[in-house]
Amino acid sequence: MNSELNVLALILGASLPVKLVLGILIGFSIASWFIIFRKKALLDRANASADEFEERFWSGADLAGLFKEISGAGDRVSGSGAIFEAGFREFARLRQRRGVDSRALLEGAQRAMRVASTREVDRLEHSLEFLANVGSISPYVGLFGTVWGIMIAFQGLANVKEATIAMVAPGISEALIATAMGLFAAIPAVWAYNRYSTKLERISLRYDTFVEEFSSILARQAHVDDA
Repeated sequence: MNSELNVLALILGASLPVKLVLGILIGFSIASWFIIFRKKALLDRANASADEFEERFWSGADLAGLFKEISGAGDRVSGSGAIFEAGFREFARLRQRRGVDSRALLEGAQRAMRVASTREVDRLEHSLEFLANVGSISPYVGLFGTVWGIMIAFQGLANVKEATIAMVAPGISEALIATAMGLFAAIPAVWAYNRYSTKLERISLRYDTFVEEFSSILARQAHVDDA
């Protein structure tokens, strides 16, 4: 308990630049944890939504009926469902035109699905860049606070004839707190960025796989229409 009080006393007694550095790092840390929890919930929902939709899709449900059901959901559609809706909508639209061959039908549907897939991945990727920036910048911000605090500590010895460790220890301790705070902000951000980037890559690959599988189904349907 005493060590905690000492740390608090050092922070409160720190110079203004060091206090500003600590404030910035605390802000980075709070924002990072907010994004970490929010991003975890978002990626978990994306995986659960993909599981649910693909189970319905591969259960043999009528594609036209599934399209109407998803279209009626409006803005609540996301993930694989949004990709399916975009591809089926474009396929149906092009099929109503005269003189459109099977290749054009398939290419149009694939373009629509790729655009939808990119939009979904961008939505899931939002704010990950902030975690990467916090992970890379925070140690240097903390180091700046440390250097400044040490400079102030040694500057105070300029007019002292006999310097002792006890005289510079508080200033150096105050400075090292900035380094510790920088690491405290950076480590969770780096861990979360790496973990969520891997999860996002898997989801993106899952979307790409669905696009290819659904394209095969649409290709067979286009050939049937031509026949």
